[in-house]
Amino acid sequence: MITVAELRPIPLFDGLTADQVRSLIDDGEEVAIVPGEVLFAEGDHADSWWVLVDGSVQLSRRVGREEVVVRHMDVPGRWAGGFRAWDDQGVYLATGRGAEPGRMLRVPSEALRDRADAWFPFAMNLIQGLYHTARSIESTVRQRESLVTLGTLSAGLAHEINNPAAAATRAVDSLQSSTGTLLVSLRRLADGETSAAQFAALDDLRLELRPIHEVRDPLDVADAEEALAAWLEGHDVGDAWGLAAPLAAAGADVAWCDRVAGAVGASGLDPALRWVASTFATVGLLEEVKESTRRISELVAAVKSFSQMDRGSRQRMTVTEGIESSLVVLAHKLKQGVEVERDYTDVPQIEAYAGELNQVWANLIDNAVDAMAGSGRLRISTRADGDHVLVELADTGPGMPEDVAARAFEAFFTTKDVGKGTGLGLDIARRIVVERHGGSIEYLREGGESVFRVRLPVEGREG
Repeated sequence: MITVAELRPIPLFDGLTADQVRSLIDDGEEVAIVPGEVLFAEGDHADSWWVLVDGSVQLSRRVGREEVVVRHMDVPGRWAGGFRAWDDQGVYLATGRGAEPGRMLRVPSEALRDRADAWFPFAMNLIQGLYHTARSIESTVRQRESLVTLGTLSAGLAHEINNPAAAATRAVDSLQSSTGTLLVSLRRLADGETSAAQFAALDDLRLELRPIHEVRDPLDVADAEEALAAWLEGHDVGDAWGLAAPLAAAGADVAWCDRVAGAVGASGLDPALRWVASTFATVGLLEEVKESTRRISELVAAVKSFSQMDRGSRQRMTVTEGIESSLVVLAHKLKQGVEVERDYTDVPQIEAYAGELNQVWANLIDNAVDAMAGSGRLRISTRADGDHVLVELADTGPGMPEDVAARAFEAFFTTKDVGKGTGLGLDIARRIVVERHGGSIEYLREGGESVFRVRLPVEGREG
């Protein structure tokens, strides 16, 4: 059992009375140091204050894919943790692992706070003020960066959605005109006493036509329209050039027009051709509305998939689905000149936090686009690797300098200005992949490409 006589000579306890040291011992407990055993872990809430009595403890932090030793506690009185005594969000800054046999005094943070408030109230007020101010500044800056990034992503998505929405609006406006022409033409056919047999013959001729969707030579199209316009003008049909374009697009020719004239007679030729042209125009506009709304639905579905707002947090998921939704969210940046090359193989579904992984894919894609200055090739591949799924995102950019690559996965390290990127640093991406999913992420330069290689277990693990 740790005694007052052992702690009093330690400089850390200078100024404390024997009774004060005894109260710390009574509040805490003695913990044996066993070489190799973890005493406290980086990122966990710092619920205890650890003071070295004898022996030694190794402190390490994860940097990139490696765990780096940052310090040795080998002098009695060295301490770690206890931050929740003055900061409710305090966490351990490193992992403490036994190096040499010995003992530590572990005091709960609440007890440390109570003792410090009673013995050093002024000092505690200063420490709490310092922590709260620093955390407030950091939180404000991160919120500002997140809002700017959200605004950038929102603007890009708004642009992507606006294009099909505007196309649908234009098509609906044109539909008013085409349907109006269709109804007026029918009325003119009726007023001209077109018989049921004549209208049926006209409809049969209409059904023979089919819109031509394949790409045609512009000269061939111009020749067809010119021939039709000349025929229409020769038969006193108004707006000859206006009717020639949709009729030519539907596959009509001069011979077909002659058959229409024979079916409805000279008096019914103008309204008959206008009716046929307006039906094809109406069908084409409806197809345009259908395609535009389909595209909007796809964008909304991609955003929902990206955010995972309608799904549980942990689930069986297909990796490529998340990658594709991330590509849609960043489509406004890819259109500047980035060619996306997909090399997806049949891989098993994985158990993962889909929304978090989507943030990782978006971050890596955004970094790649920025590295290529908006123009180049982005190669994305997936393949099975034993009981893991391997995802590679490679770009043709110049790559990171060695000094930057060495620090790429460090917390708070960035080379981007505020508003650039997705607001998710590589350190957080590493935490999501490594700590939340038990996978790995690495950066390498290979074959003239900058490659981020993400390896995820199929079964995952509890984060």
